[in-house]
Amino acid sequence: MRQSRFPGIFEIKKKKSSILLTKNLTLGKIVYTEKLLKENNKEFRDWDPRKSKLAAGIVKGIKEIGIRPNDTILYLGASTGTTSSHVSDIVGKDGFIFALDFAPRVVRDLVYVCEERKNMTPLLGDANQPQTYAQFITPVDIVFQDIAQKNQTEIFLKNTDLFLKKGGYALLAVKARSIDVTKEPRKIFKQVRKELEQKLQIIDEKYLGPFEKDHTLFVCKKN
Repeated sequence: MRQSRFPGIFEIKKKKSSILLTKNLTLGKIVYTEKLLKENNKEFRDWDPRKSKLAAGIVKGIKEIGIRPNDTILYLGASTGTTSSHVSDIVGKDGFIFALDFAPRVVRDLVYVCEERKNMTPLLGDANQPQTYAQFITPVDIVFQDIAQKNQTEIFLKNTDLFLKKGGYALLAVKARSIDVTKEPRKIFKQVRKELEQKLQIIDEKYLGPFEKDHTLFVCKKN
C-alpha cells in the first residue's frame, strides 16, 4: 500500500488497476459493503469506484480533487453516506462535512453514519433552495454535488456562490440523462461546461464510464 497522489487517499497497485482506500475514522465499522484492511496497526476501507463517482473520477485519472485533511465541505446529495463517509476519512477529525439530502428515507440512514462520525452532520433540505439551510452552513473549502435533477448545474452554482470560499474547489457529478434524455450526453456535458465557465475556473473533467454511464465529473475552482 502507498499514499496516492491525493492527500488522505491510499492505493494498492495491481497489474492493470489499483485499489483505492481511505484510513478508517471509525475503527472496526463499515458504512456500506466495503472491506476493511489492516496494515501497520492502521485500518483502511476499500473505496469502490462502482459505488462512488468521486472514486471513479480518481481511478479514471482526474488531475485534482482539491480535498485535503482539515477541510470543511458542503456535500449536496449525500444519500446514505457512501462517498461522504470516505471524504470524512480524508478530511479527518479536524475537518467537517455538511451532508445534505432532500429524501427523508436516506437521511434517516445518513443520521446513523453521522452519529458514528463526529466530523459529519446530516441536513434534510432542498439544494435548490440554499437560503433555507444557509443559517446552518459556515463558509466551506469544498462544494461537492451529486444530484439527479434537471437544473443540477444551476443548483451547483447557487451553492458555490453562497458558501464556497474564494480559491475553494467545487466538484460536480453531472448526470446527463437527468438533464435531458433526448440529447446526446456529450452535447449536454459541453453545455454544462459553458455554464460553469461563466462563474468558475474549470480544472479538469472526466467521463466516468464504465463505472457510471452518461456521467462526467467536473472539478472547478472559485477565483
